[in-house]
Amino acid sequence: METLSQCLEDYLEAIYIINLNKKVVRVKEVAEFLNVKNPSVVDAISKLAEKGFVTHEKYGYLNLTEKGSKSAKGVYKKHGEIYKFLNKVLGMENDTSEKDACGIEHYISRKTLDKIVKLMEFLETSPEGYPEWLKNFNHFIEHGKRLKS
Repeated sequence: METLSQCLEDYLEAIYIINLNKKVVRVKEVAEFLNVKNPSVVDAISKLAEKGFVTHEKYGYLNLTEKGSKSAKGVYKKHGEIYKFLNKVLGMENDTSEKDACGIEHYISRKTLDKIVKLMEFLETSPEGYPEWLKNFNHFIEHGKRLKS
């Protein structure tokens, strides 16, 4: 699969997320979503179109190609898994988890992400429920000391 810059991945993911909630995606909506100016979106979209990730008629709607949709789903899924790990395991606040997941998703190796996904799967399907060591860890984070046994 073709490698995109962090910036172009962000645009691709934004189009995907907007499209989950709306039937059509416009440049203006992507600009608002990413908090950038319309010309920045147009520039990024033209680069994504050249690489075959999106189609866009001037002043028209944006559409992900099959290649773009597959890539965007991958970035979106990575983001979600990292967010869940930061938020549920490390106990980070929602805003921090969101911001950090957005940065990490572009640099994390497949191997590391796979381990995070497996850890989350293990924790979520644990028949014992919320693991005792995780309760202890969260207490340690909050109070700076271990729970007394």
